[in-house]
Amino acid sequence: MDILISASILNSDLANLGNEIFRAEKAGADMIHLDVMDGVFTDSITFGDYVVGKLRNCTSLPLDTHLMVNDPTKLIPLFVNAGSDIITIHEESKCDVAECLKLIRGFGKRTGLSINPETEAERVFPYLELCDVVLIMSVKPGAGGQKFKQESLLKINAVRREADRLGLKLDIEVDGGINQTTAPLVFSAGANVAVAGTYLFKADDMRAAMDSIRNVV
Repeated sequence: MDILISASILNSDLANLGNEIFRAEKAGADMIHLDVMDGVFTDSITFGDYVVGKLRNCTSLPLDTHLMVNDPTKLIPLFVNAGSDIITIHEESKCDVAECLKLIRGFGKRTGLSINPETEAERVFPYLELCDVVLIMSVKPGAGGQKFKQESLLKINAVRREADRLGLKLDIEVDGGINQTTAPLVFSAGANVAVAGTYLFKADDMRAAMDSIRNVV
């Protein structure tokens, strides 16, 4: 599988998002990661479908939308209409996970399912055939710049082994604390998509930072 980088705008210059996305695209990002938080599932609130719709006009890169919300059911159509290409929900959300994944797929979008650091990898197993992406959170959701949790490596490996057993071509994405040191660990464990925010947007040379993640493989 190709190694992909999803540039997370959470810790970018939010007052200058169009330019920040342009910088990430120019530096070689494969997609743009959008963390949508509702202040209930997480302590923080970020932005909604209206902002995502505006960002859709800023780039041709896939929009990798991560719904860190209490109940994504009614929100999914809004983010579909806003131009999201991948929509990821949480296993811990208060919704019918299978039905939400089917809804996303019914709109012709790629489906993602995420788990928090305290959630066992096996909780995603019943849904793998409905998923294009499994997103392993390697930090607590809600804020950028946190330290990578090493125990996430076991989860990555467990999900990859189960996907392989089922014969599924599954993207495994990892979000939290990704840099040139942790990237080789997550890729060796079986991930193929790295979400990077602080490491990229705070770098003096974003292209060099991007390359330092991608070239560890």
